[in-house]
Order: sequence, then C-alpha cells, then structure tokens
Amino acid sequence: MVINSGIRLSLLDRSRTRAGEAASTALAGTVARATQAERLGYGRFWVAEHHSVPGIAGSAPAVLLAAVAGATTTIRIGSAGVMLPHHQPLVVAEQFATLSAFAPGRVDLGLGRSPGFTAPVRRALRETERDFAADLVELRGFLTGTQEISLHPQPAGPVPMYVLATGRGLPVAADLGLPVIVGGPLLGAGGDPAPGLEALAGYRRAFRPSPQQPHPWVAISLDVLVADTAAEAADLLLPEAWAMARSRTTGEFPPLEPVAAVKAAARTSREQQHLDRTAAAAVAGTPAEVERRLAELLDRTGAAELVASSSTYDRAALTASDTMLAALFRS
Repeated sequence: MVINSGIRLSLLDRSRTRAGEAASTALAGTVARATQAERLGYGRFWVAEHHSVPGIAGSAPAVLLAAVAGATTTIRIGSAGVMLPHHQPLVVAEQFATLSAFAPGRVDLGLGRSPGFTAPVRRALRETERDFAADLVELRGFLTGTQEISLHPQPAGPVPMYVLATGRGLPVAADLGLPVIVGGPLLGAGGDPAPGLEALAGYRRAFRPSPQQPHPWVAISLDVLVADTAAEAADLLLPEAWAMARSRTTGEFPPLEPVAAVKAAARTSREQQHLDRTAAAAVAGTPAEVERRLAELLDRTGAAELVASSSTYDRAALTASDTMLAALFRS
C-alpha cells in the first residue's frame, strides 16, 4: 500500500532535552531541525507548549517560532499547540499576529486545553475553569477583525486555527467549523480503532462550515521513526518510551537517555507495560514497513496531514529518520 501523494507531511518538535545537555542546546536543535525539514520538503513544522517539565525546553511557542521563522523561508510554522486555558485570547492573538509579520502567510495556530503537568504548575499558571469554545470564538474574532477591539499589529494574512482534539474537543471543533489534529487513543494505535473512527465520523457529520474551513479536515499525530532495520527503529523509540514510562510511574518526565542506558536500566513490570504501550502506539520500522503502516492509518482515518512527533536521544539518527520519512512522501 502506497501513501497518497496528496497527504501533507509535517514534524512536531517539542524541544526534548538530552541527559547532560543544556536546555539551550535543545532549543537550538529545534531550530536546526526546522531548517532541515524545510530542505527535505516537509510542509509544516510545529512546536508545542509544556511548562516546568525537566525533559522539555519548549515552554513558549510564540518565542520559539520567532526563531524558527528567522531561520526558514518557505515552510509553514505553527503551534501544536498553545494551551488556551493558560492565556487570554487577546494575548495569543497578538503574539501570532506579530509572528505573521515576520513570516507572512506561513503561520498556523494550533490550540489545546491540556492542564499543567503537576499541581504546583497548575497553580503557577493560575488555572481555572474556562469555556474552551468561548475562548476559541473570541480568539478567532481577534484574528479575523470581528471583535470590538482590533489587533495591533494586524495579521499579515490569515492565521488559520486548528484544534488539538481529544474525544471532547472534536464536537467543539465541529460546531465552530475548525480543523483538528488528533492522536493517541483516537487513532486506535495498538488497540481497537473503532471508538476513534466513530469519533472522527461524528466530527465529520456534525461539522458546520466556517469561512476558514468549508469542509471537515483531520490531521493525525504520532511517533514515527524510520531506520535501515526494524531493530534499529525499535531502539530509537526506547528513549522517549522510557521517559513516558517514568512519567507514568514516578511523576517525573526526564530528559532523553541513550539507548544503551535505557536497555541497562532496571524496570518494574508496570514500567515495562508502559514501554510496550508506547511502542504499540508508534510507527517504527524500515522504510517499507513504515510506508505500509502509515498508508493504512491515513486511509483508515481519512487524514489530510501526518504530524510526526518523533524524538530520540541520538540527533544524527533522528535526522536520518526524518530524511527517510520525507522520501516516503515524495515517492
């Protein structure tokens, strides 16, 4: 099975830190990866928002995207996403309108509502109950010039909005006529795909056209790693899978560790279960294996874009994986 040539390919980079590495190196690595993605022909480069997480340096998407904008010229850039409950809609609109002045016609605004990583972080963010749908409407009004006050600067062209949708977010996106980016359980990776497919079908049935988006639109996001052999690709998954297992069992999300260190680490049965679950939710293997699995997943979900959210300790191996993945979408 061959990947449809009309599918857009993009990367999501969360500025993952490595053991023994400064956070500034992780941020510089994100910018370098964006320039590489542009050379490889990726359609879009996404960054994300995480607060006070030891293994992630990406806490300020608008600031990081300004650096990415300055280092690139053609690739679309965006957030996947800004966590809207942490911000006032006007401030988010001003940030992304300013970004669009530096990269006209290239800026996208992905929005989610994930809470802070821990209770102290949530308190520091002043998290309260917010109406996500109302905030989306207000933010869109600022970006489109329909609110009672206007943005300064005005956006240099449209700034499309996307919803990072869980099961609960899909009805909101459908009602507001917004495109969605889905991942995790909704894809049914490593499990039963039926509930996720029904949720996507419900989004498409309930979709109300908007001036930005006349038709329902879906992107899927997951870890994708490509290597010369299946064993090598499986090894590349281990650093991220181990960090996820640690976060689920100890409450700490650590920097990425070398594959050898992960293999040598003692692990509990619960940690092993989380490792296995992360591996099952990812797509990793040789180019032929990855092409087949992605083609099936894209066909099953009807997605228009693949957002590869891959990370691993070895930066050279990650670059090689990005290169092989891009080649699959050019064939």
